[in-house]
Amino acid sequence: MSGKVTIATVAHHAQVSRQTVSNVLNSPHLVREETRGRVLAAIETLGYRANQAARQMRTGRSRLIAVRIEPANDGINGSILDRFLHGLTEAAAPAGYRIMLYTATGDDNEIATYDDLLASYDLDAFVLTSTHHGDARTTWLAEHDIPFVTFGRPWGAPDRHPWVDVDGAAGTAEATERLIAAGHRRIGFIGWPTGSGVGDNRREGWYAAMRAADLDPSGLERRVDDGVAEGRRSAQDLLAGAGPTALVCASDSLALGALRADARAPVAVIGFDDTPVAQAISLTSVGQPLAESAASCVELLARLLDGDTHSGRPQHVLLRPHVVVRDSG
Repeated sequence: MSGKVTIATVAHHAQVSRQTVSNVLNSPHLVREETRGRVLAAIETLGYRANQAARQMRTGRSRLIAVRIEPANDGINGSILDRFLHGLTEAAAPAGYRIMLYTATGDDNEIATYDDLLASYDLDAFVLTSTHHGDARTTWLAEHDIPFVTFGRPWGAPDRHPWVDVDGAAGTAEATERLIAAGHRRIGFIGWPTGSGVGDNRREGWYAAMRAADLDPSGLERRVDDGVAEGRRSAQDLLAGAGPTALVCASDSLALGALRADARAPVAVIGFDDTPVAQAISLTSVGQPLAESAASCVELLARLLDGDTHSGRPQHVLLRPHVVVRDSG
């Protein structure tokens, strides 16, 4: 039972509020002796973990961080956030934190899950992934004064919370510049529909690199939903029309489809995310520094929980990806 006992459980057993239990653990001098004794007796009776209670007496924290498990999608790009979660767990342990995983579909469902989790567990904070325009999750957490860090920028919103992100534009620019240096002049781009913060950012790098080299990008791009089939159709369409000699793609899924477009008219292809599939088929791809991203999230969160938000140290971390060169590009 001890694994399921929370401050809420103790509060119910001792017939006091959660705040009173928190005060007993963190500021016992604020609680009357009789009430304090009743709460401590409940902690002992219920088997509230002694090490957890002792840590909370010292720090006021449970050392528990919640993060969502992302949907599997096509099984290719889903591995990116799996690797991030692995890195987050590895970075959290030495810092004394544990990771709790949960599932949710859509912002509204995830916000409802926050409510359930906070009622059932003594969570210190959340790490959010897959940020997007109009992200209701960050607004809800901020309004409820719940600490959080995002892996992903607050697209189109003020930088009011700590975040870590990977510079997608720098990655696609490097990929495009590599192709230009190899002699390509008609370099196409296959990306996601307009309005995707991550997708638009990755397109910017390709477009800027083309313009900087005085190359005309007109007619050389397609915007589609992510997927192998979509990548193949888009590449076939571009090859039949604008006739690019190389393609930069917003994901490895799209790049895999592009590689399958037409064996009679092979083109150089570079994907994004450096997934295990890219490694298996020797696809050149932009690799994200996921372990560093995860470690940065933990560092920013620890600072936030320590109240170190005015020291002048950065609260936003933008990391640079790098092209991993293989046979395709």
